[in-house]
Amino acid sequence: MFNKAKLILSNREVVLKILITFALLLVFKAGTYIPIPLIDTSTITNLISGNDFLTVLNAFSGGGLSHFSILALGISPYITASIVVQMLQMVIPTFKDWGEQGENGKEKLNRVTRYITIVISMVQALLIIFSLGSKPENVLGNSLIQYQNAYWVFYIYMAVVITAGSAFTMWLADLITRHGIGNGSSIIIAAGIISSIPRMFTTLNTKYLGDAFSGLNVFLYVLIVVLYIAMILAVVYFEGAVRKVPVQYANRQAGQQGSDIPIKINSASVIPVIFASTIMSIPMTIIGVLGLSTETSTTAYWFNQIFSTSEPIGIAIYIIFIVFFSFFYSFMQLDPEKIADNLEKQGAYIPGYRPGEETKHQLSKMLFRITEIGALYLVILAMIPIIVSKAFQFSSSEASSITVGGTSLIIIVGVAVETFRQIETASETKEYKGFLD
Repeated sequence: MFNKAKLILSNREVVLKILITFALLLVFKAGTYIPIPLIDTSTITNLISGNDFLTVLNAFSGGGLSHFSILALGISPYITASIVVQMLQMVIPTFKDWGEQGENGKEKLNRVTRYITIVISMVQALLIIFSLGSKPENVLGNSLIQYQNAYWVFYIYMAVVITAGSAFTMWLADLITRHGIGNGSSIIIAAGIISSIPRMFTTLNTKYLGDAFSGLNVFLYVLIVVLYIAMILAVVYFEGAVRKVPVQYANRQAGQQGSDIPIKINSASVIPVIFASTIMSIPMTIIGVLGLSTETSTTAYWFNQIFSTSEPIGIAIYIIFIVFFSFFYSFMQLDPEKIADNLEKQGAYIPGYRPGEETKHQLSKMLFRITEIGALYLVILAMIPIIVSKAFQFSSSEASSITVGGTSLIIIVGVAVETFRQIETASETKEYKGFLD
């Protein structure tokens, strides 16, 4: 471990990239504290804490949404746009062709992704502002209350500012990718989540070690911390778990080793949970835009029962969505038919199965069984924050801060592992060059 650290620190180019990455992250974090003009942020935090999807967005934006800053949406619209473009490649032949054209096609897809990002940013910003601002006095500054009959003009202006902030964040992510270490989008999301961890422990300290200090509360505090560490270890294990499918080559001589096809237990990563959360949030956001209340409106009450992850029906639907998107995205990422065709073209086969159709069916069965485990893992991970919140009787604001489990850990672990690999590879490259010179 110390040798690796020494190798990394002795590489000036890698150290410079790390410093650039941290500098750009500081710029991003500073932006999350710059509020949108004309807005009163004093009531925003309470409004966000009751919405699961906005809580996720707030974590991804490094707290930018709770401050209602110019970077309120962070990089999340770009992530959504990237997923949309990936799916469009399955149904639009032009996009599929671009995906197979190498760097030139990749550049075209990136350009489309950026355009879609702007559209998604504007739509999300308008929905969030109109949802939170169904009562203009909750959002507009005191000096603007007299103009609240024309509140929609101010709301559109705020949405434009938020959209510009998302474009700026996307530019920062590109700078990190080009001049820093790791994938810029992933680094920004992970940094935003990590920056919320101190708030979690501050909330825990206030709840259990403050005025309510007692032996039982100390035990509960330690129990939550132990659960958090256990979840980190579990995520590290499952994110690294791989099922290797052995492959043999017909043109290799006897005694020569074949290779294998690595299939991750959770090949869909965090995408199913994000999609499920997004879909569950849309109806509740519309109810918020319309200004309906669960106490006064039957429609709002039933929408809350069906789409809120704090209600039994909502939890069941949430689980169904996670399982569905786990299978959908896994089979989109690893197409058994395409893998079988590639193996046949390379003169390769899975021992015990004929190339072609039989190999495709076997790969499909393997991927289905593996995805069952991955989907169960994601469901458990998504349910743990809800279960912990109920078991420890957290308030809505406490539950938004204390997140044991959930999508955040998957993102942090995945980004940390991938970034460290890139740092290690970049450090070793210099060593090999020096040896060759």
